[in-house]
This record gives sequence, structure tokens and C-alpha cells, in this order.
Amino acid sequence: MQHANTAAKLALASLLTTALSAGAAEYPKQIQLAIDSGVKVVRSFPAASHLKGWVLSKEGQYSLVFTTPDGKTLLAGDLIDESGHNLTAEYGEKYVPKPDLNSLFQELGHRTYLAEGTQKSPKAVLYVFFDPDCPYCHLTWKALQPYEKVGLQVRWVPVAYLKPSSLGRAAAIMAAKDRVAAFRENEVKFDARNNEGGLKPLSKPSQAIASELRSNMVLLQKFGAYGTPALVWKDKGGKIEMKGGMPRLSELPGITGLPEQKSDDPDLAHFR
Repeated sequence: MQHANTAAKLALASLLTTALSAGAAEYPKQIQLAIDSGVKVVRSFPAASHLKGWVLSKEGQYSLVFTTPDGKTLLAGDLIDESGHNLTAEYGEKYVPKPDLNSLFQELGHRTYLAEGTQKSPKAVLYVFFDPDCPYCHLTWKALQPYEKVGLQVRWVPVAYLKPSSLGRAAAIMAAKDRVAAFRENEVKFDARNNEGGLKPLSKPSQAIASELRSNMVLLQKFGAYGTPALVWKDKGGKIEMKGGMPRLSELPGITGLPEQKSDDPDLAHFR
């Protein structure tokens, strides 16, 4: 009788496994097409506004996409809620497998960046991936200005993915004789109404610059971030930390390791 019960349990387990496998294979058409091209589904999760989120993987790189409740439409890019939070970045932090941040941090240190703020013996160093047309990168820049005045060095790492003008603007910054000055001009003149930088884009970026920007974007994705800004730093204990999306102002002391700096900028009111 015991052998019969064991056999029955094994048979039931086999049926359940088959049923679960069959259910897992019932993907929306767009997801199935991605699978057919070699993409792997790491996991799915419930997202805002009744969307379904998907963590996809190919050749060691992860991506986040979303499908509508009827499964007929796929969305890719930044989901922004009514408070201005980048939900895609938050989902990435929560659901995407964590990379080896130590090795990626070493690689980051050898990339082209624009060092703004304290230049000699900074009290703290923060890397920020940015797109020159990214409004939340612009707000992050504003939020970090007071910290730069008290010892922070921010190393801005350019990428270009948000808008057709992003590549030209990022290239204009990288091709400038004074890259930091060009970057600051882009932020000082940022057009918040149209969500675009203030620097005139280059019409024909060089292949070398375009390649470098693509390489930076790959590194951004390796960090597990799928939008900008993405902040990377080493804490006082030597641990590498990463945060995707615009941080709240209350988070900045922990990120920078510096005392809280007050800001009355009305553009930052949502992030207090």
C-alpha cells in the first residue's frame, strides 16, 4: 500500500509539473516572438495600472518590458507615475538579478566621464549615468549642486537613448574642448517644457563617440538599470551601491556620505 501511495504521489507531481510547464509557455505573442529569437524569460510580475512586467535575458543582459492586460500590446521604456517616480527603474532594482557590482565598478572607473564639483581631494565620489534629454537627470543635477559645494565630485557618464536628439547632444558634450562646461550649459539651459537639453546637438556625431555611448549604455544595463539617471557609489564600508531613478532628497546624505544640504528649488518639491 505504501508503494502504491508513493507511486500515486509521483504521478500527481508529474501531472502538476506538466501543467505548470504548459501554463508557463502561454506567453503573449510578442513575448513568444522574443523567446523564439533566443530571449529567455527570467520572471514576470504585476506592475502598475494592471500591466504585467517581464524580466527578459539574452547573452547576459537583462531588459524590462510590460504587456497590457489583454496581452495584445507590449510597452518598453520608462514608466513614470503621477508623482514623477520612474517605476521601470524601481522594478529593475526589485526584480532583475543583481550583477557583480565590484567588477562593474572597476570597469566604470575606466570609462569617459565628466567630473563636476570638487576636483582636488573630494570628500565623496558619485557616478551618475545620464541622457542629455532626460528630465530626471536634470533634476538629479539640480539636487546634487549643493553637495558639490561641500566636497562631492559627481562623475557624469553619458548615454544616449531617450530621444532622437539625445545622440547629437551627448556627442556635442563629448566633442567639446571643455566637456564639463558643455555639460553644464546643457543643464543650465535645459528646456523643461519640451524635456530636452539646452545644448545644440551635433548633426553628425563621429563613429568613435557613437560607439563609446553605446558601450556606456551596455554597461548601464549590466548594472541592472534600464533608464536614467542611475547612481553608482561606494559606501563608507567599501560596498558598491546602485540606485536607478531620481532619488528623494532625503536619500542624498546616505548616497553621498555628506551632511544633508537644504534646497528650496521648487522643481524639486516632488522629491522632498
